[in-house]
Amino acid sequence: MPRRQGYALLIALLAGTAVLAVAAVLGTTLFAGPRAAPIPPAETHAAARNPVAPANAAGNWVATWTTAPVGAEPGAANGFPGSTIRNVVHTSVGGDAARITLSNLFGTVPLLVDRATVNTRPVTFDGATSVTIAAGGRVVSDPVVVPVAPDSDLRVDFRTPRASGPVTYHPNTHQTSALADGRTTWSTTKWRYLTAVDVRNEAAPGTVVVIGDSLTAGSGSTTDANSRWTDVLADRLGGRYGVANAGIAGNRLLTEGSAGQAGIVRFERDVLSVAGAHTVIVALGINDVQQAPQEPDAGRIVAGLRTLADQARARGLTVVGATLTPFEGFPTWTPERNAVRLAVNEQIRSGSVFDAYVDFDEAVRDPAAPNRVLAAYDSGDHLHFNDAGYRTLGERVDLTSLERARTPASDEL
Repeated sequence: MPRRQGYALLIALLAGTAVLAVAAVLGTTLFAGPRAAPIPPAETHAAARNPVAPANAAGNWVATWTTAPVGAEPGAANGFPGSTIRNVVHTSVGGDAARITLSNLFGTVPLLVDRATVNTRPVTFDGATSVTIAAGGRVVSDPVVVPVAPDSDLRVDFRTPRASGPVTYHPNTHQTSALADGRTTWSTTKWRYLTAVDVRNEAAPGTVVVIGDSLTAGSGSTTDANSRWTDVLADRLGGRYGVANAGIAGNRLLTEGSAGQAGIVRFERDVLSVAGAHTVIVALGINDVQQAPQEPDAGRIVAGLRTLADQARARGLTVVGATLTPFEGFPTWTPERNAVRLAVNEQIRSGSVFDAYVDFDEAVRDPAAPNRVLAAYDSGDHLHFNDAGYRTLGERVDLTSLERARTPASDEL
């Protein structure tokens, strides 16, 4: 065969191979649909080291769910050696990958986790299947490629193979989770060790983070109905933003009470350190008014609220405050304490504390007896709400106040 014809044949064969390769790629794309972009190793490890990546960081990580660690679980001084802890959480925004945060905040010895999964997908920590979390510390996992749907239940399992000291937990979750020891599985309404689930979502601008008390945690709501007012808010946002709930039943703004560290103490950890934090809603203060020892000075409560607002603004976050709701009929109600509540609300409504406010008081009070919760919204104790009451709170929030980004001009208001 002449040399020129040989070259021509070789070129034709190579061209044909290239065409077939391109066709195979296009065919795969057409029939399989778009694929999620793989997570580069560098980003995987950076994400694991940085649990507070802003919404516009590489990978666009935002919190789809959080909870606030409350304390050491009573009756679990040695942890749950050999047990699998299953936390069931409800998502707000979806994504194509997830990472989890485990906390040993109230532990006194290192916590070993030797196996973890998200919706049965294995999770690693800096490339390893096991991780040891120092007493008082926390760790963020490597990203795991797992589809996470918005407004859905997500299962996070992990095993603690040996005694690990006090368990960092969140009680009264209004969500059914589980604990299994290889022989029996028990249902529970506690979240253990898990404090955040972040998702990779290229479109979400960020997460709305809510700090509050039992009214934010959902006391009085139906278990597994996901009817907290923050769930209602997430539904209204339609998966465009994450919603992170940092409510603790019994929590106070100024002082440590029967549950959890004071709001001004935990604000950095539970709110400002949330991945993709975009807007903050502050719904604290009613327990300072009504729990013993009661705070009789409305000015001190307002100053505490203003401190939180200033800290959030310093991070470039929009801050929305909630007025304090009625509680006449609850055992701790007195006219003097109610006067403190009304004075705090007056300052919130004046616009001098927050960038915007949501009037929860007006939304749920009885027009005929404005210091009482409307009977249709009352869980029965005249302080907490039923599902209808929480829906009313969630529907009261002005979505435009949450989506507005802070600007230098708004700082001057």
